[in-house]
Amino acid sequence: MLKNKPKQLGGMIGLLLMMSLTACHEGSSTQQQTQDASAPSQAQSKQQDLPLIQAKTQPIVLPKVEVCEKDECTAYQLATVKTNVDWIDQFFLKRLQKDLPLAFNPPASEPTVSQAAHLTQSSNTYTVRYLGQNANMASFVIESETYNQGAAHGMYHKEYVIFDLKTKKRIMVDDLLQTQVQQKLINALYEANQNWLTQHQVSKDKLEITDNFYFGVHGIVFVYPLYELAPYSDGMTELTLPYSQAKGLIRSEYLPK
Repeated sequence: MLKNKPKQLGGMIGLLLMMSLTACHEGSSTQQQTQDASAPSQAQSKQQDLPLIQAKTQPIVLPKVEVCEKDECTAYQLATVKTNVDWIDQFFLKRLQKDLPLAFNPPASEPTVSQAAHLTQSSNTYTVRYLGQNANMASFVIESETYNQGAAHGMYHKEYVIFDLKTKKRIMVDDLLQTQVQQKLINALYEANQNWLTQHQVSKDKLEITDNFYFGVHGIVFVYPLYELAPYSDGMTELTLPYSQAKGLIRSEYLPK
């Protein structure tokens, strides 16, 4: 029996070593799984740093609905967005105050009612609307319409405003472009819209890149004001650069995910 004891002891030691190694392996595996599980949550937390825009359009209460100066009276109707992001709200409010100072600060003295009846009547309507969000990019549009008494028709405009929620700044065309590709962009935009541009007698040397753009379903849409590329009856011109042709011209971080 004494001869068997060393064998039994050796077997017990081997069993203990195997159990110890197994425990270490399981502990290491559990720790690795914990680290792997924490990785997605860290990425998600970075995404969660970006606000999910919630917005509604609401009218602005002005000191006066109609403001009269020496030669004309203008009726104002303004509406802006109310979002869950304060700096976006302030951007549009300051923008409207800059564009329409008389609407927010009418003159102290105005013509009498009888005098105002003989003045030119005009109207000015501004509306800010939220369009949507794609990752860190939030899109809005400022729709404006003006009409002056005696004019053949009113004038309207749509200005698209896209914010980078990471930098808290508006994205301009210069931000979109790779370095030194402006002429390549004009060439690509002209080629993608050549039929329409040829029909309207717009040559490539007359085409310029506008700062007014939005991200459409099929590509980046560059929007031109009334009369710039076509007659009033055609409305505002929209030229689309397909996303497939935008690669290499537009920075990848500004291409929709």
